[in-house]
Amino acid sequence: MTRKPTGDLRRGWTTGACATAATKAALIRLWGGAFPDAVSITLPKGEVPVFPLALAECGAGWARVGITKDAGDDPDVTHGALIIVTVRAGVGVQFKAGEGVGTVTKAGLPIGVGEPAINPVPRQMMRDVVAEMAEEFGQSPDVQIEVAIPDGAEIAKKTWNPRLGIVGGLSILGTTGVVRPFSCAAWIASIHRGVDVARADGLTHVAGCTGATSEKIVQALFDLPDHAMLDMGDFAGGMLKYLRRHPVARVTIGGGIGKMAKLAQGAVDLHSSRTQVDFAQLAEWAGDPAVGKANTALEAYEIAGAPLAARIAQQARSAAQALVGDQSLIDTVVIDRAGNIIGRAGV
Repeated sequence: MTRKPTGDLRRGWTTGACATAATKAALIRLWGGAFPDAVSITLPKGEVPVFPLALAECGAGWARVGITKDAGDDPDVTHGALIIVTVRAGVGVQFKAGEGVGTVTKAGLPIGVGEPAINPVPRQMMRDVVAEMAEEFGQSPDVQIEVAIPDGAEIAKKTWNPRLGIVGGLSILGTTGVVRPFSCAAWIASIHRGVDVARADGLTHVAGCTGATSEKIVQALFDLPDHAMLDMGDFAGGMLKYLRRHPVARVTIGGGIGKMAKLAQGAVDLHSSRTQVDFAQLAEWAGDPAVGKANTALEAYEIAGAPLAARIAQQARSAAQALVGDQSLIDTVVIDRAGNIIGRAGV
C-alpha cells in the first residue's frame, strides 16, 4: 500500500478507506471485470492512495476482496487487520456487519441502534464508489455491502467499543481516510462519543481519569457504570470543553498527583512532553520552600503531606470548573501510585 511520510512518521489509512477500496475491487469483479492487483480510491480531501489486494474470491452472484490495513507509524490496534468486503445484489446500498464488525446498541452515536458500526463518512465513501462503478459498468447501483474483520471481536476488547455500546467487533471508522501518527484528534473524538452515549442514556454523573489506576478507584468510589467512564487520559481540555457544550450534571476528574497538579496549575494537556509541573507554585501552596526543590509532584507530596494534596485537588477543581462552566458540577480525586486517595474536592 502506498504511503506518504508525515515528518519522520509514516501515515496510514483508516478501516473506512480500506473497506472502500475493497468494495471497489469487489464490484469490478462482480460486474464483469477481472480482479485488479491493486485499486485506488479518492479520499474526501482529494488524496488517491493505492491498495494492493490481499484476498480475492468470487462465486455465483458475489465477490469478496480483502485489504490489509496499514496504519503507518500510528500505534493503532487495527494495524495489520484484514478488512474484507463481500458484495452482492441488494436494494439500494445496504450495509451489513460481517464477522468481527460491531453492532450499535446504545443511542448517542452517529449510527442508529441496531445498525452495523460503519460510520457515516465510510458509508458515503462506499456509496460513492458504488455509484462510480455502476456508471462505469452500466449496472444498477443496488448492492449489499458486508464488511468483516477476522479476529475483530477480540481486537475490539482493546478499544472503547464495549464502553460505547458497540458489541461484537470493531467499528469502520474515518473522516478523512487518513491515519495520522499519534493523532490527538482521534482520542479526543472518542471522548466526545463517550459523552454523547452517556447523555443519550440519561446519565447524570460521568468521570474522566488520567489512567487505568485512577479510573478503577473512581469507578469503585462512586459505583459508576462502564459507559459513565470517559477515557480522558491527558486530554482534560478536550473533555471539559466538549462538556461545556454538551453538559452532564456531575463530572468527577481523577488522577495521579502529578497530572492533577498540572490541571490545578491551568494545563489542559497533561502529557509529560507538553506540560510540566511548576514546583515553585507548589512550594507556595504548601508554604514550604523545600517543595520547590522536588523532582516530582509525588516527592513534593512526600515533603508537604496531605495539605498539599488537598490544595491540588481544590485548585484542579477550580480550574476544571472554569473550563466546563456552571452547567456541570466538578469534583476531583487525587491518588498516589498505590491507588490510595490522598486528596478530594467538591461534592
